[in-house]
Amino acid sequence: MKSPRPASLVIARRELAAYFSGPIAYIVSGLFLAFTGFLFFSTFFLVNRAELRGFFALLPIMFAFFVPALTMRLFSEEWRSGSIETLLTLPVSSLDVSLGKFAAAFCFIVCMLLPTLSYVITATVLGAPDAGPIIGGYLGALFLAASFSAIGLFASSLTANQIVAFFIAFSISIALALVDIFLVILPAPVVGFLQFISAGAHFQSISRGILDSRDLLYFVSLTAAFLALTVKTLDLRRAG
Repeated sequence: MKSPRPASLVIARRELAAYFSGPIAYIVSGLFLAFTGFLFFSTFFLVNRAELRGFFALLPIMFAFFVPALTMRLFSEEWRSGSIETLLTLPVSSLDVSLGKFAAAFCFIVCMLLPTLSYVITATVLGAPDAGPIIGGYLGALFLAASFSAIGLFASSLTANQIVAFFIAFSISIALALVDIFLVILPAPVVGFLQFISAGAHFQSISRGILDSRDLLYFVSLTAAFLALTVKTLDLRRAG
């Protein structure tokens, strides 16, 4: 006799099916690939260098926009339609629901990244790029995608309005992506703290091919923190 599938896996499959059956995800993915393609090929042909440095340099900013666009509906649509009430009355925990929706968003973003491997093939065929930064860049992209997915999931759990959820997630994500840019004009006592919370700084460190446990721990902690906040939000809604 087969054991029942974990509830989070069932929810993840349902959400992934919703992604692939709706037009919004394809539109967002198409725009993402259009922007990343421009960044890669403009560097490739204008600067005449076979590398992905320009692509990875702006990836945190692009993720800060595109990931919230993909996650904004995860809870907001269910709050709006009332289907969340049915979901939460089932024998599933808030953690199961959160992990299922998070896994679906993360998997879809990974699928969205897969076509960009064609840039690696192009650069390898026409040049000799350093493999270290490319591998580090994609590894950092996975950690960044996980963190921003968790942020987007949390934002979506707060409101029934998808646009509001988008702007909440975008505001948090873009702040984390760009905070390191302003470090040179800030007083020294706050520089260390802001550099530590900067997703952009940690991502750039990994994308240089340097695997520092502090960078990996940062992204794992950021993801876990926003997943915990999402679970807490659902628990409060259930209790209310």
